[in-house]
Amino acid sequence: MEIKKIAFIGTGVMGASVVKHLLDSNYEVAIYTRTKERARPLIEAGAAWEDTVAEAVKDAELIFTMVGYPVDVEEIYFGDGGIFSTGKAGQILIDMTTSSPALAIRIAKAGATLQMAAIDAPVSGGDIGAKNGTLSIMCGGEEEVFNAITPVLSVFGKQIVYQGLAGSGQHAKMCNQIAIATNMIGVCEALVYAEKAGLDPETVLKSISTGAAGSWSLSNLAPRMLEGDFEPGFYVKHFLKDINIALTEAEAMQLSLPGLSLAHEMYEKLVEKGFGEKGTQVLYKSY
Repeated sequence: MEIKKIAFIGTGVMGASVVKHLLDSNYEVAIYTRTKERARPLIEAGAAWEDTVAEAVKDAELIFTMVGYPVDVEEIYFGDGGIFSTGKAGQILIDMTTSSPALAIRIAKAGATLQMAAIDAPVSGGDIGAKNGTLSIMCGGEEEVFNAITPVLSVFGKQIVYQGLAGSGQHAKMCNQIAIATNMIGVCEALVYAEKAGLDPETVLKSISTGAAGSWSLSNLAPRMLEGDFEPGFYVKHFLKDINIALTEAEAMQLSLPGLSLAHEMYEKLVEKGFGEKGTQVLYKSY
């Protein structure tokens, strides 16, 4: 199956870079996002702007969605003028929003009744991974469909892994967010310790970022912390949403995650202080 026409709903911090990669690979891309002006660079790069979700998806073979919250995903798929009320049989739906596994399963079941295939494909790698085309993509759905879309995903993804049936991609992303949540606490505390010990934190990073303590956050976000750069590669408000989903799923499985609970408490306080629009590295300010 050769895919040429793509619709992309939601061109935020990461979505815009993904669309740029698709355009550079000569795909025809129709886009829709809430604020047209923010999509202006993509329009100038060759993306076709559409005024509604329905117009964006009508001719697409492949439909990507990448928005903020599960409620946004639900509206785009199930709302009036949404994908399920205006799409057509044979279309493949790929939701890259970090959302709930239950909603991913619901989308897959609804799509199947309309002869549409659905894949939940949340990503990791932040704004840097999106810009560099090196995102990690975690996929749930029918394996045959996953195999069919892998060439498209490889345009902007480096690690593309099939996790299992619908919802599995979202569960894998929860594992990712759980690991990041407690790691971010460790990164901040390591930097604060270095400063209090009279060390140069940047020099310390040269040693620990390539050793056993190494992580993506340590290599990519710790330098931003030290520079006072708290602009979003990934919003605090969205990360808190992810943590809430993970805690809800953990509770349903009767699983206690004290590290994640601590991160939830800390990020919740940041939102209360008005840092919801900043990047996750703003946790450094808590110290």
